[in-house]
Amino acid sequence: MRSRYSAYVLQLEPYLLATWHPSTRPEHMDFRRTNMPQWLGLEIRSQQQGADTARIEFIARYRVNGTGSIKTQHEISRFVREGGTWFYLDGDKPPAPRRNY
Repeated sequence: MRSRYSAYVLQLEPYLLATWHPSTRPEHMDFRRTNMPQWLGLEIRSQQQGADTARIEFIARYRVNGTGSIKTQHEISRFVREGGTWFYLDGDKPPAPRRNY
């Protein structure tokens, strides 16, 4: 997870695609578009690892075009290990906290 975050910061498309599972990987990534995030930090909230699967909950902080308010990307990412190599599979937003009224 940390290496993929660093690859996003450095816009290392080949690394990101190589570590993305072929079943969910896009053909390419467009780092030339406008409104690119300026990544500000990564917080790993939790991690669960089995023999060949893992789930990592993280919060990444960023600003769009380096200005404006700080935004967050909160995700629970799924990884799978095949042939000894870990691949990012997909991610979901965590469920909203329950409110007791």
